[in-house]
Amino acid sequence: MTAGTERGVRRGPVAWSAPGFPRLAAGWVATNLGDSALFLMVAVWVKELTGSDVAAGFVFVALGLPAILAPFIGMLADRMPRRRLLVLNNVALVPLVLSLLLVSGTAQLWLVYAVVFLYSAAGYVTASAQSGIIRAMLRDDQLASGNGVLSTIDNGLRLVSPLIGTALYVWLGAPAVIVLTAACFAVAAVIVAGLPVGGAAPERDPGRGSLRELVAGFKQLFAPQSLRVITIAAAIGFGATGLLNIIVFPALDAMHVDPVAIGVLVPVQGAGAVLGGLLSATVVTRWGEGRSAALGLLLIAVGSVPFAFGSVVLGGAGMFVMGIGIPITVVAFSTLRQRLTPDALQGRTGAAANVVVNLPQTLVSIAGAGLLLVVDYRVLIWLAVGAVLAGAATALRARRTVAVAAAPGE
Repeated sequence: MTAGTERGVRRGPVAWSAPGFPRLAAGWVATNLGDSALFLMVAVWVKELTGSDVAAGFVFVALGLPAILAPFIGMLADRMPRRRLLVLNNVALVPLVLSLLLVSGTAQLWLVYAVVFLYSAAGYVTASAQSGIIRAMLRDDQLASGNGVLSTIDNGLRLVSPLIGTALYVWLGAPAVIVLTAACFAVAAVIVAGLPVGGAAPERDPGRGSLRELVAGFKQLFAPQSLRVITIAAAIGFGATGLLNIIVFPALDAMHVDPVAIGVLVPVQGAGAVLGGLLSATVVTRWGEGRSAALGLLLIAVGSVPFAFGSVVLGGAGMFVMGIGIPITVVAFSTLRQRLTPDALQGRTGAAANVVVNLPQTLVSIAGAGLLLVVDYRVLIWLAVGAVLAGAATALRARRTVAVAAAPGE
């Protein structure tokens, strides 16, 4: 059966047995080691440079705004050889990140936001190209395992990266974190250059116009009933977490801890994410994508509640629970999307998924930044909890699908 057949995942060999997957995972380690250390450090850096919660919160807004470029990025990933695109993207990130060394005070705050915006856009390139490479590398029955491994790496590095980033920031300052991140992207470029798939551009449909090509990813996301429902659920649930991004620093103030404490709390979330990532393949295979996504969103909602009580201990417990829920939701959504999407649409559908999930989160963050000026941060927490629960209820409406394994290929 093809990847676009609406059927579900059956139990099969783990992703590690696929040629090239260990190399892909190694590249993902290098990328995320620097990534997790940098973006949190930048938020803390801006907070200390300006003393403003809103200015620090807009770092997360800048991270989300490139979602508007994602359809174009996805089309690029479906037109270029994906391995080459990954290499070029990682190489370009090295001088981009190093440009942050020019920031010496609030006068260069614009440069921080500009770099974060472009840095985030490069993340969409990585996600779009990697989606097609994963689909070409793994069979249907290996997708949940592969996505679980990559999600575990992504979130598991939160155990060490923020601690490393925070320690370097406190000891040597922002330049040390910036140089570390740039070095990680350079290493990732070398690793992914040797991937055994992604060397050829996907086949194009000559009868499809440019506009139709641009929106084809969105059309694919909303075509199968199961994918449509989980897409909507993810948009609601993750969109609502935009409020949680904005309340981070007020919540830390209420806990009477220094802003750099986020470098400790996020690794706690990473510990939960390691557990969630390890469980995700089994949960998705046994429960199906709809119920798995609902479970993940429920855990995110439950984990958000403790932040309303001003306790660093409860906040840490909440971060751990949220950490379990995030990879389960992401793996359910990614696995369903990849196996129901033809190879030629993998980049655009992956990019469209990022738009549908991240753009609402960014818009909610902007609205939350304004609301934070007039309402107590706890109001935003309860609004986020209610919306995430609504997303969980929506995910339960997805039909379970059953699939026959497909051989990988380009």
